[in-house]
Amino acid sequence: MADDRFDAEYFATSYRDYVAQNPPRRLRFYTDTIERHMTPALPRRIHDLGCAFGGFLGSLDSRWEIFGTDVSDWSVAQAARSHPRGVFKVAAADAGPVFETTFGVVTAFDVVEHVRDPDTVARSVNQQLADGGYFVCVVPVYDGLSGPLIRLLDRDPTHLHKWPRKQWLDWAAAHFTLREWTGIVRYLLPLKYYLHVPTRALKHHTPAIILVAQKR
Repeated sequence: MADDRFDAEYFATSYRDYVAQNPPRRLRFYTDTIERHMTPALPRRIHDLGCAFGGFLGSLDSRWEIFGTDVSDWSVAQAARSHPRGVFKVAAADAGPVFETTFGVVTAFDVVEHVRDPDTVARSVNQQLADGGYFVCVVPVYDGLSGPLIRLLDRDPTHLHKWPRKQWLDWAAAHFTLREWTGIVRYLLPLKYYLHVPTRALKHHTPAIILVAQKR
């Protein structure tokens, strides 16, 4: 079901330059994180929840079968035009399986914090994953040294869950086997340079984290 809130105006207001905030090095980091955990037994088939314009899926090489969903019919239409080898549908992250296949990987980059019930998202992901498949998730966090600043800078009214990192880690561990998590320092600087620095040393104080979790 489409959600009219996530239209062109939403992206222009909440994310003043969405393309600049998703530079190739950021997408490569996501890909490298996934590839570290892939095994020959897992299908190279991926579903990106909240895929927006499909930029991440389009960055993957031809070995991957790519599928994307988003509640924004506006962005799904753009994704389908830009990445014709993919399969895209309008659907919410908590809608349950919408494709008649299973996936080696399901991703959700800055998505779950928008969904009313994250537990429903986790159950849906588990239904979609092949045995031993991986869920890779990025969420903003609002604790640590960066917490007060992130709360101040957060302009997105659709962020429903402004959780500390421990709450996200506990959530992931309740539904999956949590394999790793890393902090991410990120911000769009002047001249449209997007700072994106993964860090383990400072992961308790970064404004975002990436979780890698495996289906039990």
